[in-house]
Amino acid sequence: MATYLAFLRAINLGATRKFPKDAIVSATEAAGFSGVATHINTGNVRLETAMRSRARIEAALEESYLAAQGFEVPTIVLTPAELRAVVEEAARLAPDHAGRHYVSLLKVEPGAAVVAALEARSTPDERVHVAGRGVHLVLGESYHLAALSNAVVEKHLGVATNRNLTVLRALVQKWC
Repeated sequence: MATYLAFLRAINLGATRKFPKDAIVSATEAAGFSGVATHINTGNVRLETAMRSRARIEAALEESYLAAQGFEVPTIVLTPAELRAVVEEAARLAPDHAGRHYVSLLKVEPGAAVVAALEARSTPDERVHVAGRGVHLVLGESYHLAALSNAVVEKHLGVATNRNLTVLRALVQKWC
């Protein structure tokens, strides 16, 4: 059995997209996965499976989540090694960063041309750096006014879900 980490996009936002942790665990187990655990109620899931295809795992989870909640839940799956690499890249990229560091996790690794176009949007106050399926948004203290966001990432690179670096570091310590 291999361990994977699933990141659910756009849950627990507003009145119509509620997906409590217990329901996430139940739906994940109903899809045939074991060793299921969650971390905070923002759609971070650890699971075990004999499956080896990330696309098949994502599809099985998305189908089960739709059946359980009645709305689509785009899901991005990483291996523990992939998540460790994302967090290590963050340390290399901005070791002394005093502002905010968010990471958009991508469903599909982007091509070089779209990466270059997105990275060209960086400014001295807001930087974007793409490494594999991790898009690092290094923002200043006025991060809530930033021009760079997960919505911008998705517009250029496709389906993504965003986490702050603190959460990703906690997941690496807890699950990797």
